[in-house]
Amino acid sequence: MSPESAKALETKTKLLEGALRTLTEQGIAKTSARTVAAAAGVNQALVFYHFGSVDELLAAACHYGAERTVARYRERLAAVTSLSELLVVGRQVHEEERAGGHVALLGQLLAGAQTHATLGPATAAGLRLWITEIEHVLTRLLAATPFGEFTDPAGLARAVAASFVGIELYEGVDAPGATAALDALEQLGALVAALEALGPVAQRAVRHHLRRTSQR
Repeated sequence: MSPESAKALETKTKLLEGALRTLTEQGIAKTSARTVAAAAGVNQALVFYHFGSVDELLAAACHYGAERTVARYRERLAAVTSLSELLVVGRQVHEEERAGGHVALLGQLLAGAQTHATLGPATAAGLRLWITEIEHVLTRLLAATPFGEFTDPAGLARAVAASFVGIELYEGVDAPGATAALDALEQLGALVAALEALGPVAQRAVRHHLRRTSQR
């Protein structure tokens, strides 16, 4: 990579990180070329030089942030060995993301999508990165349970992602309620763990019952 290309990449990265920081700390209403450039420590003209508009920068920042975050948890998700463990990891991710300000960032992106046309598709694309990772884990884990042939991992992955997005936003107005929702998911995890611990004869009985139920 030439020095010019390296410098351009460095500037673009500063702007992407500056945009995410501005959204988190100041909100979508105060996010502008000036505030992002100030957070990035560069001239605001570079926003338009590298991205064309503030909205395009925000869309790129959304995808950049999601890719970076998902990559941070990829190994942890790949090491999950049961559905109940997946719920535990999900709660850990939620706590870590909240502490890092990323829950607030998601709220700003969803709010901004109402008035910034490019943010809706960009936010959805970022969420799809999470959904893809969750789907991979669910496909692997469900195959070893009585539920494998009766479930849709892709649909379940979207349901899980939507649930956590809802809990994260709900937490801003009712923290105890969000905690109760997470506790309920852990209780569900305990039930799943009990089913996972069934012996082969009991698992065959569960599969038989599910087949009969699905054919009605």
